[in-house]
Amino acid sequence: MRQSFNQDFSKVQFLFPYTNNIENLVSRKAFVPFEDTVCAFLAEAAQRVMKDAEARRYPDVVTFGFFCRRANIEQIKKSYGERLSGRLGRGLTFHIAPSNVPVNFAYTLAAGLLSGNRCIVRASSKDFPQIRILCRIFNEAAECEEYKGMRDAFAVVMYEHDAGITAELSSAADVRVIWGGDGTVAEIRKAPLAPRAFDITFADRYSFAVFDAGFVLAQSEPEMKRRAQDFYNDTYLYDQNACSSPRLIVWLGTEEDCGRAKEKFWKAVHEHISARYELAPILAVDKLSAQYKCAVELSGAKAEPAADNLITRVNVRELPGDITDYACAGGFYLEYDTERLSDIIPVITGKCQTLSYLGVGADDLRTLVVESGLSGIDRIVPVGKTADFVLVWDGYDLILTMSRVISVR
Repeated sequence: MRQSFNQDFSKVQFLFPYTNNIENLVSRKAFVPFEDTVCAFLAEAAQRVMKDAEARRYPDVVTFGFFCRRANIEQIKKSYGERLSGRLGRGLTFHIAPSNVPVNFAYTLAAGLLSGNRCIVRASSKDFPQIRILCRIFNEAAECEEYKGMRDAFAVVMYEHDAGITAELSSAADVRVIWGGDGTVAEIRKAPLAPRAFDITFADRYSFAVFDAGFVLAQSEPEMKRRAQDFYNDTYLYDQNACSSPRLIVWLGTEEDCGRAKEKFWKAVHEHISARYELAPILAVDKLSAQYKCAVELSGAKAEPAADNLITRVNVRELPGDITDYACAGGFYLEYDTERLSDIIPVITGKCQTLSYLGVGADDLRTLVVESGLSGIDRIVPVGKTADFVLVWDGYDLILTMSRVISVR
């Protein structure tokens, strides 16, 4: 049944397709997860990304293209096996992407489509070039005869904060996906959903890393350069704004080994970022304020010497229980030295999302989380992989959550 809308959508900019297709979207049916045309369309977009000169200038756009390549989508589908049997998308998903991670809109869109849904995605209102590039590529792909139907499979829109428009789109949704801070989630939730609809929320999270000092010390110079590149991808590529970016580094080892390992690691990181990263003035002010806060509130906190303001490190003697209060972007890190991995247990709350590691066994880390019954840590990944999107995020399996199973007895 076609739904009528009371809101004036003239304030909405349609990035895909270039015309208003909202009423067409809400009147169409859901489809099966990993539907053939959807998978083929994403693969087509991936090929175009890899060939597009403008797209190749942005590593995050290229990474999205790599995610959507045909072989990867087929492998993901295969991993679900019989769990896809009898499943159907829930209908229409409305996604609110975060303002500070440009390509997130495309990943949440892909998750919605692959789980069998029509999608409306509100991209960041900040005019990131990555958003424009990907939407141009989506539109170009949809010019192909076999993909013209995708114009009524999803919409990518951009609009400034408007409670009326958000409420109107929310009222039509079967699933609403909210990416952003706690404040964003609370604000969006003021718009009611239909009785059977529900929210998937990705609120404020805090991530950290565990480095084995002995492992770092054993790295050769070429290996250290690769580690620095990986760490850059986790942090500076997104100004440390991604929820998965580490903000606390826990060093495992003796005091002497930790000291030597830090010197080696941060030297390699600084050499890598100095030619690639420019610190925004507002972030420089924020980092200075964060240092003052640590000095006033954390007993024994020590700001480590630095050649410039690209890397700001504060060594702490104890891990504060309210560690998320000391987060800052732009290359700001708390550091803690210990010989006991269990020291991190008291600060792992439900706010903790990703634990990245260097030289530490992933199975050991997972065992620590499970056997300690910790309320936080949903992802354990090697350094360099924290920003890699997967369809299980923050503990949600997005394919299974955004689809429904039709059971037979």
